[in-house]
Amino acid sequence: MAKIVVVTSGKGGVGKTTTTAALGAALARSGQNVAVVDFDVGLRNLDLIMGVERRVVFDLINVIQGEATLHQALIRDKRCDTLSILPASQTRDKDALTSEGIERVMNELRERFDWILCDSPAGIERGAQLAMHHADHAVIVTNPEVSSVRDSDRIIGMLDSQTARAQKGETVEKHLLLTRYDPSRASRGEMLSVEDVVGILSLPLLGVIPESEDVLKASNVGAPVTFASPESVPALAYFEAVARLEGKDIPVTIPTEKRGLFDRIFKKRGS
Repeated sequence: MAKIVVVTSGKGGVGKTTTTAALGAALARSGQNVAVVDFDVGLRNLDLIMGVERRVVFDLINVIQGEATLHQALIRDKRCDTLSILPASQTRDKDALTSEGIERVMNELRERFDWILCDSPAGIERGAQLAMHHADHAVIVTNPEVSSVRDSDRIIGMLDSQTARAQKGETVEKHLLLTRYDPSRASRGEMLSVEDVVGILSLPLLGVIPESEDVLKASNVGAPVTFASPESVPALAYFEAVARLEGKDIPVTIPTEKRGLFDRIFKKRGS
């Protein structure tokens, strides 16, 4: 059965779009049929990260408004034929997103794909609410700073109260992904530690993505880091995160101060 995953956060600039692309590419590399959907109407960055911006003809709003079919709007990745992207619109307003239209698109995507990853706008406005409404899983992307963690706590509350699963008395399975982590700064007390963030949010830890130029370089060439640099430290962390998302119980790799070395300090998921 298809799984819908919302990649979300309360604060902008934490790496949601980068994470959506990296996770989607990693899932597709394993042979699973994956769609990544951009809900950030008006900004539309997922197509840039995926390197398909010149191939966009129709978008999510076109499908919702009946101006194009889902088949016409989906763009298949040339590097991996099991990965597709449904871009957002740059020229429409977020009010063009309707709950009925999103439900229809999500139902059709469920019939075609194993995984649907929804790249949510930051914050708690309508676009973010619609992005999470049909989710089975949520990846809450957080930086190791107080404001990011605080805003993530608000998103957790929304997931527990405003989703389709919440309305049926069920729960969205929530996962914490810590991005832009710098172990040397954490050791000096300049940012929160992994233990601090996990303790505050009380969520299972999906992975820790270190601050790395590899992610920026990949974005600049229009490729998820799991495609552009699959042996890099952040790519390996994303591959681990995908394994946990699939239900595998493996230790979480925590970057250490010494470059290239790791400590496995979380022996179980978030324990």
